[in-house]
Amino acid sequence: MNDDRCELLCVDAPRAEAIREKLLTEKKAQEAAGRARALSDPTRLTLAAALGEAGELCVCDLSWIAGRGQGLVSHHLRVLRSLGLVRSRREGKMVMYSLTERGASLLSAVLGEEIGV
Repeated sequence: MNDDRCELLCVDAPRAEAIREKLLTEKKAQEAAGRARALSDPTRLTLAAALGEAGELCVCDLSWIAGRGQGLVSHHLRVLRSLGLVRSRREGKMVMYSLTERGASLLSAVLGEEIGV
């Protein structure tokens, strides 16, 4: 006997089908899983948390905060930006980063605390 499984096949087909129709498509599930995996990397999580705390930071500040080189930080920020979790803007010779609403929501779920955008 396995405590993780039903001993009897008792599918409520109409209810189960109605729920299945409301769930994510395979493509949307893959995209959401990709975003979740993005914050499973400790460096990217640190960068996102710093942006959640500060609102907006340049690559130099993020590099200092994370204790990582600017090249590595830029790489991780590109990953986060490609997944729609951060946005960037150029201010003169600096590139400023901030969390998107989606990024703040995901960070909040991962950290278990509310994050402002």
